[in-house]
Amino acid sequence: MPMIRFRLIGSRADADAVIVGLHGTDGIEHVEELDDPTLGMRDDSSSSDAAGDSEAHVYCIEVEVTDDSQFDDVRVSAETLASDCGAGIEFVDEF
Repeated sequence: MPMIRFRLIGSRADADAVIVGLHGTDGIEHVEELDDPTLGMRDDSSSSDAAGDSEAHVYCIEVEVTDDSQFDDVRVSAETLASDCGAGIEFVDEF
């Protein structure tokens, strides 16, 4: 089955809203948030704890769709949900 992978840049509430919204979309087999500890690391600092709490976080999300015909519709839904939250979204082939 086709897989859509994206990074959501925003708050925990933004990520939860997008995931919940996608669960209600036709053609989705499952939605999963992946853990990637390297995404929390900052290149511009010697300490990963230096990031402020007000900064956006990155959430890696995979969405498995039932078939290719649903792929574009689900991608548009993810973009719309992210935009409604004010979050950024970046589609990727792999994490």
